[in-house]
Amino acid sequence: MARLPRLTLPGYPHHVIQRGNNRQPIFAAVADRERLLDILFENAKTFDVAVHGYVLMDNHFHLLATPQSDNGLPQMMQAVGRRYVRYFNDGQKRTGTLWEGRYKSTLMQTDRYLLACMVYIDLNPVRAMIVGQALEYPWSSHAHYIGLRTDRLITPHALFWSLGNTPFAREAAYAELVQAGISPGQQRSLTDATLRGWALGEAEFVAELQKQTTRRLLKVSAGRPPTAQEKL
Repeated sequence: MARLPRLTLPGYPHHVIQRGNNRQPIFAAVADRERLLDILFENAKTFDVAVHGYVLMDNHFHLLATPQSDNGLPQMMQAVGRRYVRYFNDGQKRTGTLWEGRYKSTLMQTDRYLLACMVYIDLNPVRAMIVGQALEYPWSSHAHYIGLRTDRLITPHALFWSLGNTPFAREAAYAELVQAGISPGQQRSLTDATLRGWALGEAEFVAELQKQTTRRLLKVSAGRPPTAQEKL
């Protein structure tokens, strides 16, 4: 079966996962992580993509980003992938691929999933038992959102600004969200939609979204014709 084209639409937040080939490490030193962040910053500006959140794990990374054009996110990811692989291969005296195929992504309903996705991203190192709390991990956007540092890569989404009227109020409210975590159902939804490339949101949101693209947004069960709802 031919794979579907990647779902990317401007103005919507997208959760992105890029894994190392065969789950191999994609960093060999602290300088490698710093270099990837530099490359992300440069290309986010070039292709007009607002990066709202990220985490760099040992063998993959996550982004939460909103592109301003149809091709902004794919072009950014292609440029980042190529430049970082060239840098990494040169430094490690290696050749060949570093990534496990093309990146995975999902487009999400902002009011329902954006803050949950930010929390999901921040808690990756905690779920992996690398640290006990998100604030202990240096390679994510969490410290920016709780006021511990300023991260030039990050463009906060309007929904984050709505958490409070002052920086302190927003930082405290967001810290509480991360401390509370997300439900197992939210975690599964974010993971499954991203890995499979389906739109993530309520039925009304997906139906409205489908009007903007001919690309199928939901999985159709095999063995029977799709129902009217599944076609939405």
